[in-house]
Amino acid sequence: MLGAGRAFVPRPSSSQGLSRVPVADPSSPPRHPLAVGEPARLLAIAGGERIDLSTFFEHVRGVAALLPPGRHAVNLCEDRYRFLVGFCAIALRGQVNLLPSSRAPAVVAEVQRRHERTWCLGDRAPDPLPADWFVLPAELPRLPGETPMLDAAQLVAIGFTSGSTGAPTANPKHWGAFATSTAQNLRALADLWDGMPTVIATVPPQHMYGMEMSVLLPLLAPAALHAGRPFFPQDVAQALAEVAAPRLLVTTPMHLKALVESGAALPPLAGIVTATAPLPQALAEAAERRFATQVREVFGSTETCIFARRRTAREQAWTLLPGVRLEPQEEGTLVHAPHLPEAVALADLVELLPEDRFLLRGRRADLLEIAGKRASMGDLTRRLQAVHGVRDAVVVQLDPEPGQAVGRIAALVVAPGCGEAEILRELRAGMDPVFLPRPLRKVEALPRNETGKLPRDAVLALLRGGE
Repeated sequence: MLGAGRAFVPRPSSSQGLSRVPVADPSSPPRHPLAVGEPARLLAIAGGERIDLSTFFEHVRGVAALLPPGRHAVNLCEDRYRFLVGFCAIALRGQVNLLPSSRAPAVVAEVQRRHERTWCLGDRAPDPLPADWFVLPAELPRLPGETPMLDAAQLVAIGFTSGSTGAPTANPKHWGAFATSTAQNLRALADLWDGMPTVIATVPPQHMYGMEMSVLLPLLAPAALHAGRPFFPQDVAQALAEVAAPRLLVTTPMHLKALVESGAALPPLAGIVTATAPLPQALAEAAERRFATQVREVFGSTETCIFARRRTAREQAWTLLPGVRLEPQEEGTLVHAPHLPEAVALADLVELLPEDRFLLRGRRADLLEIAGKRASMGDLTRRLQAVHGVRDAVVVQLDPEPGQAVGRIAALVVAPGCGEAEILRELRAGMDPVFLPRPLRKVEALPRNETGKLPRDAVLALLRGGE
C-alpha cells in the first residue's frame, strides 16, 4: 500500500512535475493513439462545456503528471469525462485501471487487497477520506504536447464480473483489444445515425458494457460523450436535451422500463442500446413505439466484451459481430473473436443458425432437475414476474442442506398489493409443484446493483434475513 492512512493531494502544475509523463520509445511495440479524430473534434460535453480532443489530450497529460506512483489504480470517478481523463492518464503512466463491480467500501478494499501497489482515484473526496486516495483537482491541469500513444499490448484495465452467479472474477483488458472491439461495436450500431452521435448513458463507466459504449466508443470512434450519469427518467430527459442530435441512449432494461412507464417526453433519439439483462420483447416494442426509434440489444460479458446484437422488438435470434465465431460445448459456448487472444468459455448454451446468427438456450447451471422433471431458473423467474401485481422478482436455487442432494427453490418478490399465499396460488396454476419457490419472501425492493444485476450474495442475504 502507498502511504497508508493519508490522501494524495494534487500538486500544482510545474515543469518538474509534468516531466514525469512517459516519452514514446521508438523501439517499443506497435502503438495506437489514445483517441481518434482531428484535434478540434468534439469529444465530450461536461457541465455545459464542449471539450474538444486537443483539450482532452492536454487534460490527460496534465493529470498523468500529478498521479502518485503505483501499479494499479481503482478508478471510482463518477463524472464520465473525469473517469475518461483519469482512465487515460493512469494508462499513460503505465499503470492499470481496476474497475470493480461496485463502489461499496468492502468491494473496493477486496480489490485493493488482491492487487499490489494499488491506490484509488476519485473525482470528489469521500468523508472520511480513505487511505491511498487521490482526488482529481476541481480544475483539471493542462499540458501541451504530442498526441499520447499506447502500446497495443499494454494492459490498461482489469474488469470484474458482477457476482450475479458467484464471486466476482478479474478479467484483463489490453489496449489493442479495446481498439478492435470498439471498431466492431461501431459497425454494429453506425446505421442508426447520420453524423456524429452523442452518447448519454445510465450505466456506470466501471461496468464493462458502460466502458465499451460510453467511454471507448467516444474515445476510439467518431462519437461524443455526455459526462453525466442520469438515473431517474426526468434526469435522462434533461441530459438528452442538453446535447444536439443525433442522440444515442445507452441503458439497461431496468432503466428502459422506468422510462417507458414514466411518460417522460424525450427529444428525438437516433437509437437506444441496452444490455446487462434479458430485454423482454414486449418492453422493446413499447420503447420503440413510445420513443419512435430502434432499440438494439447487445450481448456480451465482462470476459468477452460485446460480440452480438439484435433488434429485440422484431427478432429473437442474435447476429454475431464481424469475425466472431461460436463453438458450442457441453457446458456452454466458446467465443472466438478478433479482439480475444484466445477463445473464452461462457456458461451460455446456444443454438447456431445460418448467416452468423444464434439463439440463446439458457445456461447449464440455470437448468434444474428435481424429481425427474426439468425447468430453468430464468423461465421460473419470468413466470413469477408475470403474476398480476408483481413488480419485480427473482428465483434462485439454494445450496443443498446437509443430507440433501438438491437445493431448495426460493424467491424474492416485490408485490406491494399481493400476499405471499396469493402469489403462490397463481403460480400453482401454471407451474409444476416441485418448482414452486419455498420460501417465497416479499421485500420492498430487490438488491439490484447499478446496472440492474442481482449479486447472488445479496439475494441470499435477503432470504436469510427473513428466517
